Amino acid sequence: MFVSKRGTIGLDIGSRYLKLAQLNAGREGYELSLFSMMPIEKDVISDGLVINKSKLVSALKALFNQAGVKKSDVAIGLSGHSSVITKVIKVPQITEDELSLNIKYEAEQYIPFDIKDVNIDFEILGPARDEEGMMDVMLVAVKKSVMADYVDAVQQAGMNPVVVDIDCFAVGNVYEMNYGASDRRAIALVNIGACKTNISIIKNGQPVFTRDTAVGSNAHTDALERTLNVTKDAAERIKLGERADGVKPEAVAEIMERTSDEIYAEIYRSFEYFRSSAGDEEIGGIVLSGGATLISGFVSLMSERLGIPVETLEVLRKIDLPEKTGASVRDVAPMAAVAIGLAMRSAGDRQ
Repeated sequence: MFVSKRGTIGLDIGSRYLKLAQLNAGREGYELSLFSMMPIEKDVISDGLVINKSKLVSALKALFNQAGVKKSDVAIGLSGHSSVITKVIKVPQITEDELSLNIKYEAEQYIPFDIKDVNIDFEILGPARDEEGMMDVMLVAVKKSVMADYVDAVQQAGMNPVVVDIDCFAVGNVYEMNYGASDRRAIALVNIGACKTNISIIKNGQPVFTRDTAVGSNAHTDALERTLNVTKDAAERIKLGERADGVKPEAVAEIMERTSDEIYAEIYRSFEYFRSSAGDEEIGGIVLSGGATLISGFVSLMSERLGIPVETLEVLRKIDLPEKTGASVRDVAPMAAVAIGLAMRSAGDRQ
């Protein structure tokens, strides 16, 4: 049985699409009561930064109007290697209250910005495995100016932002809800969007490594547009498998494979950095989300290139899907991971 009151709206503001989701929670789990998405103009968002706020506000208003959403509580997600820092650090074992008083001093050595210019949060993960008397802490720092741009845009669009989360943690929420948190292997959650990739390696239900990179599936679109001399819109359709007059399938396949290899190489470098910092611990599997999952052959080639089993995140595995929302989300479910993960949040909670 599901409650009638709708929860927080999860809002995923990407560089190519805006997506929102809303869940009902009940004794039987979650029901996806609302999902909507629409494309956004180029150069409104770049590398997680708001480049044109007025256009973003207009696009958000259009999305909310399309979804039939009026004044509501909203959870928004942030990412981007130039403005968001997430890192597991070691600190002496103290209470959460004590760490709250000292976190700025502990964080200074890890943050390449002036400490006065960032918002800082943390979560205690538990005792450090390899250092007695120490504990692992997930440190999160976001530039105040970046966060303010997103919050202001959402407010100008008529909504009430109550939670600001990190994209990779939102994907982690969806993974844990659908798969549980008992896997003792290191599992890499990789979310490949248009212009960025979020990587979160989890073990025993906790993140042990996170990283954002400025590469995404727009690399395929750009390579097709440049090499085949077609429009960007045509390149996007070709990327997703549409045939084009005068374009040889073998040429498309070669461009797609070469570009995919560049993305895999960037992910591999992140994995190598994790291994070097975690005693050469191996990654047991990759769970992939984002628009890249919709590219034919991308998942299987990724497994072949990286030598690790890869599966597409089953975002809706344990979410009830009413008929009215099924048509809008079923075919693009891997792209909905961040929005749905954000929709699991509510004002005042700590996840």
